[in-house]
Amino acid sequence: MQSNLLKGALLLLLAEACFAGIGALVKYSTGLASEAQVVFFRNGFALLLMLPFLYTHGIGLLKTKRWYLHAFRALTGLTSMYCFFYVLGQLPLAQAMAVLLLSPFIVPIIARIWLKESPSQITLIAIALGFVGVLLALPAPAAGLTWVLLIAMAAACLVAITKTTIRAMASTEPAVRTVFYFSLLTAVFSVLPLPFYWQPLEWQAWLAFIGMGALAAIGQLAMTQAYTLAPASDIGMWTYSSVVFAGLFGYFFWQEPVTMSWLAGVAVIFYAGYVTTRQRLW
Repeated sequence: MQSNLLKGALLLLLAEACFAGIGALVKYSTGLASEAQVVFFRNGFALLLMLPFLYTHGIGLLKTKRWYLHAFRALTGLTSMYCFFYVLGQLPLAQAMAVLLLSPFIVPIIARIWLKESPSQITLIAIALGFVGVLLALPAPAAGLTWVLLIAMAAACLVAITKTTIRAMASTEPAVRTVFYFSLLTAVFSVLPLPFYWQPLEWQAWLAFIGMGALAAIGQLAMTQAYTLAPASDIGMWTYSSVVFAGLFGYFFWQEPVTMSWLAGVAVIFYAGYVTTRQRLW
């Protein structure tokens, strides 16, 4: 159990770094492609990268009795993508990534109701600390963007539902099957609006799409395996690490400032994550 908790936390860190990287590429591709194209090709290239797993595991990989959970996860995940990609075009990268950090608050609530998982008191305190760290790390939103933040909050809720669904499937669905179905279904669903929002694409957009697909496949595998190894209520805290990666990407690629408040927030976030993980090792 101790080993699984540590592995789950490390895998979730890797996943969040990949997701922050996807956010950076989405922000970069804003203006180069429509949102429908970004969502479709992000999922399409991720599916292509998952096809070797189907070849390796054979058609047996697709056999499941829990297709309804795969479909549910794909729908919630795809909807959160549309919401979040839109928000990325309206806010700075680190600030946009921050709104998704509401999901660790929501995951334990959903896990408690759906999966009957009870987060410990230390976990709840650590989650609160992490949220304080987020408030320290990120600047206040610009005036007039309330509606953008509401869409971002909707995305955070959907992400929490998606992550809890992974945990619900963990007893019967291996990580590779879960990620393959997610990539397959989101690619199929996202092709529907594509003809209505098609525009010519430059080579830079294609490179960004390939990068999104690679990071998506790696991130989904890492996240799925993380929540298979450990309860969502115990490792969900590490979702906060995405703000660190987003802040670094924003600084290096868009010269978004790194302030003392941001550094203090990062320190609080990691301390909270450390407390959450260490509670099971003491």
